[in-house]
Amino acid sequence: MENNSKNILIIEDEVLILKSLQMMLSSKGLNVQTTTMGTAGLELILNNNFDLIICDLMLNDLSGFDVLEGSLKKYSREEIKDKFIIMSAYNSEQILEKAKSYGCFFLRKPFENIHKTSEEIIIKLNNHGI
Repeated sequence: MENNSKNILIIEDEVLILKSLQMMLSSKGLNVQTTTMGTAGLELILNNNFDLIICDLMLNDLSGFDVLEGSLKKYSREEIKDKFIIMSAYNSEQILEKAKSYGCFFLRKPFENIHKTSEEIIIKLNNHGI
C-alpha cells in the first residue's frame, strides 16, 4: 500500500516527541501535520480530512479525551476507534480504562524505540485500510 497520499495529524505538546514522530512518519512518505495544542488540533480535525490522528492525552489546553469528544461532531465512535491513536505517559488504571472505552490503539510514552513506534503506527494505518 502506498503511503504518500495518507494524511496524518499529530497532537502532542512535548516538542521532541512531536518532531521525532513527524520526522519518522514523513520519511515513510506520509503527509504529516502537527500541533501542540488540543484546541488547534480539534479545529484541524473538524476542518480537514485525516487518515490517522495521533493524540496525546495530556495537553496544555485540552485533554486528549476532550479532543476525542469534540471529534464526535464529525466522526462516529466506530470511526474514532479506527482513526485515532492515543498516546500517554500516564498509566493510572482510571486513564487506561477511559482510553480503552474509546477502543483506540494506545501507545505508552516514553517510547523505547521511536523507529519501532513509527512502524506500529504504519501497521495500524495499513491494517485498517485507512
